[in-house]
Amino acid sequence: MFQAVGLQTQIWNNQIRSALLLAGFPLLLAILLFVFFGLAGPSYDYRDGMHYIYLYAENPHERSFWEYGLQGLRVYGHWTLVAAAIWFAIAYLFHGSMIRAATHARPLERREAPEIYNLLENLCISRGVTMPKLQIIDTPVLNAFASGIDKKSYSITLTSGIVKTLTPDELEAVLAHELTHIMNRDVRLLVISVIFVGIISFLCEAIYHMIARGGIRISNDRKGGAGLLIALLVLFVGYFFAIAIRMAISRSREYLADAGAVELTKNPDALIRALKKISGRSQMPDVPDEVRQMFIDNHSHGFLSEMFATHPPMEDRIAALVMMGGRDVPLAPDAPSARVADASPDAPAATPRGPWG
Repeated sequence: MFQAVGLQTQIWNNQIRSALLLAGFPLLLAILLFVFFGLAGPSYDYRDGMHYIYLYAENPHERSFWEYGLQGLRVYGHWTLVAAAIWFAIAYLFHGSMIRAATHARPLERREAPEIYNLLENLCISRGVTMPKLQIIDTPVLNAFASGIDKKSYSITLTSGIVKTLTPDELEAVLAHELTHIMNRDVRLLVISVIFVGIISFLCEAIYHMIARGGIRISNDRKGGAGLLIALLVLFVGYFFAIAIRMAISRSREYLADAGAVELTKNPDALIRALKKISGRSQMPDVPDEVRQMFIDNHSHGFLSEMFATHPPMEDRIAALVMMGGRDVPLAPDAPSARVADASPDAPAATPRGPWG
């Protein structure tokens, strides 16, 4: 169900994976371009001021696969790599703003939620780590996620629904789960993988649209049809590599984050209750898939969806927590939610209602 992997081992594994992604991505991009141009057999035509790529030359036997591939790389390879490098740099520097825009998150001020700040501060002090920023998404959905690449950008985002629904000990368990993702460097690896998957997907879509709109010219003969199939095959391979990169981020990270939360809070029952409340109430379909894989729950339905799921089934996670000493008991009727102070300066000091209801 989950492997006995220590915290330091998980950190080392994630550091190695991050380095491999950074080092291997330019090579992967070059291979995709080489295969595309090599199979397509490009030649160049500057008539009417346009630069077309024919998938097959007038005499396709004039050059070999390797020559066509190298020719395509010489003409377009450096521009593609430069564009990818610029894209990566922008995404790396501004990923936080992009994630906030995609999720409609906003900073959570201490005066809005002093108890949540206290819970997170105590967890950070117990491990001697810098406290990440807190953010909130105004939605009744129950979910949470951590993001960032370093101490300055690490953040934990909660939905208002999870704040209103969970009891303080359950919310503490969720915060501990997300803090463990940060300590394990899971979030850095996820951010890097999301950027690379986005670049590969964009490249595949760009090639597809070039074919569809005539930027890549295909003859009407049998070879042209074969060329189209080859181009589509390369696009499929590109998407497969994008999925493979996503799958390289092992689903065991969720088991390890759950175990880390138990180690921090010494309360597996609280996390079990939290996961049960979250299950079935966590879907945010308007958020991009790349961001949803960061969530504490991103349940998938269907055989293929579960095969490529970013999270293990909730039942398996709860069973693992039971093995750690937790109790899988039915949920009691709605308990009092985690209390946060009212953000209004005119509100009475004893007001128990939070700013979201």
